Amino acid sequence: MSSGSRALVCKSASLVSLIVAPSLSTTSTTPQLRFKSSTSRLYRMAATEASSSSSSVTAGDGTTINPPSSSAANANERTPPSSASSAIDFLSLCHRLKTTKRAGWVKRDVKDPESIADHMYRMGLMALIASDIPGLDRDKCIKMAIVHDIAEAIVGDITPSDGISKAEKSQREREALDHMCKLLGGGSRALEIGELWLEYEENSSPEAKIVKDLDKVEMILQALEYENEQGKDLDEFFQSTAGKFQTELGKAWALEIASRRRKEG
Repeated sequence: MSSGSRALVCKSASLVSLIVAPSLSTTSTTPQLRFKSSTSRLYRMAATEASSSSSSVTAGDGTTINPPSSSAANANERTPPSSASSAIDFLSLCHRLKTTKRAGWVKRDVKDPESIADHMYRMGLMALIASDIPGLDRDKCIKMAIVHDIAEAIVGDITPSDGISKAEKSQREREALDHMCKLLGGGSRALEIGELWLEYEENSSPEAKIVKDLDKVEMILQALEYENEQGKDLDEFFQSTAGKFQTELGKAWALEIASRRRKEG
């Protein structure tokens, strides 16, 4: 073989190694889904490419969100979804969180009530400013706070007065979250959102217990603010949370709010 031929073979071999090596390495790092609940099958899609759903999802306002058509699904099998396209699709759906008002306030005729996103944002700030607790992952609490109601972008803010059982509410939200994770395109971020949401839903970790308490604290703080601003009597919101705080942080903050309410009343 001539020196020119040997050089060509070496270059070709190098090119092959450049093409093959990344595919081998990415195979070994494919994220694996590890949920603690039997309902984890709803989120296994997050470890692979998003696949089309066999049925549509109905949003809380009655809007039908359809799955991709079969031709689109086939096209997606050939071409992975653009991460930018999937992200914008997901964020556009999350816009509903900014425009959907919290149903409890609407039903009590509160003027200009907060949105679902307003509620989650202040919960995120609560997690950020809370005192350090040994063994507690603050970053996880912040993330959990901003995703715990994310399924309401589709199902809306379902309240006890709607006559929907807790089991039915949970099922609707699980299906909505599954749809949203698929819309995001699967992968590690969708996986993380699904895990955080499920952990909160099942109250299965110290972080979930803190965020559950922050959910109640934010609600009664907002109730106090509406009482002061609009002259409303929203005592039922305080009564609904009484004795239900799980953590010392939640109890301390709730006690402070109750103390201020007595002074201002």
